[in-house]
Amino acid sequence: MTMGGALLAALMASAPASARDLTVVSWGGNYQDAQREIYFKPFAEKAGKPLLEESWDGGYGVLAAKMQAGAANWDVVQVEAEELALGCADGIYEKVDWSKLGGEDKFIPSAVSDCGVGAIVWTTGIGYDADKLKAAPTSWADFFDTTKFPGKRALRKGPKYALEFALIADGVDPKTVYEVLATPEGVDRAFKKLDTIKSDLVWWEAGAQPIQLLASGEVVMTSAYNGRLAGINKSEGKNFQIVWPGSIYAVDSWVVLKGSPNKDAAFDFVQFASLPANQSKLPDYIAYGLPDKEAGAMLKPEVAAQLPTAPANLDVAIPLDTDFWVDNIEALTTRFNAWVAQ
Repeated sequence: MTMGGALLAALMASAPASARDLTVVSWGGNYQDAQREIYFKPFAEKAGKPLLEESWDGGYGVLAAKMQAGAANWDVVQVEAEELALGCADGIYEKVDWSKLGGEDKFIPSAVSDCGVGAIVWTTGIGYDADKLKAAPTSWADFFDTTKFPGKRALRKGPKYALEFALIADGVDPKTVYEVLATPEGVDRAFKKLDTIKSDLVWWEAGAQPIQLLASGEVVMTSAYNGRLAGINKSEGKNFQIVWPGSIYAVDSWVVLKGSPNKDAAFDFVQFASLPANQSKLPDYIAYGLPDKEAGAMLKPEVAAQLPTAPANLDVAIPLDTDFWVDNIEALTTRFNAWVAQ
């Protein structure tokens, strides 16, 4: 190496890691399109610095692997509830200073964590194209009824949601579904029910995929996120509907990865995205519920009625049991993958 090359290498080695731009990671599709307009672009303009964005499909292993490999190249990530719980327990997220966000009581309880700040309340339910189906499905029993509703149907690839929905379709009261799933007999029952439509199932992994599957006519119905369905109706004039009864709702949260060279900017972004005036704009783009109470109160009644947090929708849904999935995700994923491969 030349003297100049050695000097350059030394300078690069001593350069602060924070030379990397703030990188925010979310779920892609029309949801991230909305976030770009409401949060990403305005925050970058306000900060006077670039904001890089990426998308991912979830999975705690992805984050764990990034952290084990050294300094992660992501700063702020939107995670699902069990990814939040696992990462918090493993210490891979920075702790949240709630005083900088106006205090914990400004948010709904399920949006508050030591390591994460609630970003959205969302529901997974049956999505279908009301322009193509003469009779609308009304339950998970309908989803599993290939005689009444012939054709392919789609589920998210993994045991989470698929097992709950199978049990509900098999007659289990949604309110007791996790009690049943906590038994070996309940797990067997769920897989046995999935067996009945296995040849008609299409699996999806990214949140935008079920919308594409419906739009192309590849499936007659699919599990889907309520906000994606409403978003495509608004942006492309579709008539995609959700079946609220038997749906499962959950909270996604913003986390800041431990050791982020942009830690201060990362938490500034989370605070910006949590401001009621900003958060209240989200349902204009995509129909997700808002964790900030003040933001929720700012919505027009007709907008609020379309959200998972509307009482009529919440009453017929169940919350995702995060503790169950933290305890069982590994074993059930192993079994699920073996079942899919059979």
